Amino acid sequence: MKAAFLLVALAIVSVAAEEKYTTKYDNIDVDEILKSDRLFNNYFKCLVDTGKCTPEGRELKKSLPDALKTECSKCSEKQKANTDKVIRFIIENKPNEWKELQAKYDPEETYIKRYKPQAAQAGIKI
Repeated sequence: MKAAFLLVALAIVSVAAEEKYTTKYDNIDVDEILKSDRLFNNYFKCLVDTGKCTPEGRELKKSLPDALKTECSKCSEKQKANTDKVIRFIIENKPNEWKELQAKYDPEETYIKRYKPQAAQAGIKI
């Protein structure tokens, strides 16, 4: 599940502070991003190094490896909720993009194995 903090929110998780990630981007409309191919693709390309990043995309990209490692322990509740929403959306609607994100951020399937039970509990099949 959180194996895709990879898209923890296409703009939700931001650069790590000492204790928590910034909440500066918590009010981004994740639903708007997910329903727009143009917006989704822009964030996706940022994450996989094939396109330019917005400021929030850069913050997400910087925070993502740490969020995966620490089970999003520095995430706000809003970031965690949006992470679940984004992961579910990508798995169900963008399987090729999900595979690309896995290849980049979890090539040895470390996080998939770690988060699979949590994902199953949340009704997410990874």
